[in-house]
Amino acid sequence: MAIFSYRLTSSVFWNLLLISLGATVFAVGVKAIAIPHEFVTGGISGVTLLIYYTTGLLSPGLWYLIINIPIFLVGWIYLSRRFFLYSLYGMAFVSLVMDLVNFTLPINEPILAVLAGGVLMGAGVGITLHSLGSTGGTDIIGIILNQKFSIRIGAFTFTFNLVVFCCSFAVLEMDLVLYSLFTSFISSQTLEYVLSMSNQRKMVFVISDHYTKIVNEIHTKLNRGATYLNGIGAYTGNEKRIILTVINTIQLKRLEEIVLVIDPDAFIIMENTFNVIGQGFSKRKMY
Repeated sequence: MAIFSYRLTSSVFWNLLLISLGATVFAVGVKAIAIPHEFVTGGISGVTLLIYYTTGLLSPGLWYLIINIPIFLVGWIYLSRRFFLYSLYGMAFVSLVMDLVNFTLPINEPILAVLAGGVLMGAGVGITLHSLGSTGGTDIIGIILNQKFSIRIGAFTFTFNLVVFCCSFAVLEMDLVLYSLFTSFISSQTLEYVLSMSNQRKMVFVISDHYTKIVNEIHTKLNRGATYLNGIGAYTGNEKRIILTVINTIQLKRLEEIVLVIDPDAFIIMENTFNVIGQGFSKRKMY
């Protein structure tokens, strides 16, 4: 099961599906909520909306495509082909859906629009980032700057968004800019939540004299690997074999049952991990 899951998440079909779904959710948030309320988003989509609001020319999707073209031309030089092609697909898909969405969600209260728009855009980006690509924009710029000049991606993104929102004061009324800032905050919180939903795993340490039997059960019933660590009891001075394994949250109760049925006196330590990369879990993105 773990091998199948790993192969699935590495497949072209799965990654294109994630990018398509995420790009659609994000584009709906922008086109059906942000634009009707004249909100500005962060990143390149924020620049897109500022230009669209100022000029009234073309369409948001077309502006998003035009602005991303020089970014991807530079990205072709510095990025891996796999990440580049997936991201190119994501960027083009966002542009397409932005122009295809011709409806407005019937949300009249600005604060509700802030919540709904932030959740949709954050969820969309989060779903996309579970793939081996992105939707272009500041993701591409940040990676290039990090590789060439060791500039942290988070610091660049924060600075870029700060400039976008400062420029918004020249185009939009102050209350709209403030609503936009709140939308961006909700979006970032939703993004973190979506990323943690599937990336978070449990790292478990088990100390027991029946370590061999427990590990065999982990292999056969949970289909997970395990590692032995050597330890010494501080009080007794006796050598101990410590079992280290990583599981998902669904398997946690099953692991507890396996261990405590074999050894009711076993000592179990569980710790949250934000991301696990390797066979059976996530595949590393190659930028």
